[in-house]
Amino acid sequence: MEIRSYPFAEPDDLTLNPSYLELQRGEPVARVRLPFGGDAWLATRYDDVKAVLADPRFSRAAALNADVPRTLPNIQTDANILTMDPPDHTRLRRLVARAFTARRTEQLRERAQEVVDGLLDDLEAQGPPADLVEALAMPLPITIICEMLGVPVEDRARFRGWSDAAVAITAFEPAEIVAAGEALTGYIQGLVQDKRGRPTDDMLSALVAAHDDEDRLSEEELVSFGVALLVAGHETTANQIGNFVVTLLRNPDRAAELRDDPSLVPAAVEELLRITPLGGSAGFPRIAKEDVELSGVTITAGEAVFVNNVAANRDPSVFDRPEEIDFHREHNPHIMFGHGAHHCIGAPLARMELQVAVGTLLKRFPLLRLDGDVTFKKGRLIRGPQALMVRW
Repeated sequence: MEIRSYPFAEPDDLTLNPSYLELQRGEPVARVRLPFGGDAWLATRYDDVKAVLADPRFSRAAALNADVPRTLPNIQTDANILTMDPPDHTRLRRLVARAFTARRTEQLRERAQEVVDGLLDDLEAQGPPADLVEALAMPLPITIICEMLGVPVEDRARFRGWSDAAVAITAFEPAEIVAAGEALTGYIQGLVQDKRGRPTDDMLSALVAAHDDEDRLSEEELVSFGVALLVAGHETTANQIGNFVVTLLRNPDRAAELRDDPSLVPAAVEELLRITPLGGSAGFPRIAKEDVELSGVTITAGEAVFVNNVAANRDPSVFDRPEEIDFHREHNPHIMFGHGAHHCIGAPLARMELQVAVGTLLKRFPLLRLDGDVTFKKGRLIRGPQALMVRW
């Protein structure tokens, strides 16, 4: 069996490396060699990816404090909701699940619309050319998650740089990545102390109360949860807003379709989620707790498995014409938000923000177009435009 070097290459633009689909067709569970920690398995077929994500025999917690195969030089040592298995993961998730329900998210839609309208007013007043990353993609999710958590929006200049380094692979030195994580932790620790003295109606205050009054999480869990919510609450959506705009402006027929029929926006967001790569690699490893068979391959207990959601979302056994962008796709069970216990808790919020941002932008600026080449970030866990210059 050939062992392939992984990741295959630095992500280029919004393309999916063809190696993923080649493996999907011929070697859906393949052996790969990671830059750190040794060899692992990579799953690319839809059914296998869902199985790994949902099967409790594959553990995220087992990778903590262990020299397992990984894309990052630093061993994961911070216990947080992303590195936990049930029941600890379930306990923490329940603490904030109510804030991310579809109903609660719809209540936030009016606020998101207000933020987007204000940002686009400023954009119009400034005039072209303009950078949509700075004008829309980044400030919208930062504003919403800060208001939900109770984080001062005016602090975004402080934590944005730390957040950018914290989701890096090679864009920063290992020591800088560690320092950024420590800075974010220290920042949230300071906010936690503020909330203890002056609690308000926000998510971080609720978590403090869950620790202080109900003993439902430890101090370490409280802080790490706050960091995870702050970073994940804006980094992914901000990058996807930019990615979606790039995809639409490069496919003017699809953009015109949405302008002509705004009712298609929710379906369009789902289709763009399906087809748009976000991660810079296959993400976090899961460790087999016992022998498990996938597509005829036996994963031995203790071995690491990676999955690629984007490849799974292009599996022709599940998606008809998987490489086409089709806003009328009747069957679209994509797994861009994951699957199983670690299905993204913020998925309803991300969907809503993407719908508001994309729908309003196309309506307000029907002549929107790219102004030159798009510069994409390099060496990060999440891909997206470094800058997105547009005219209208």
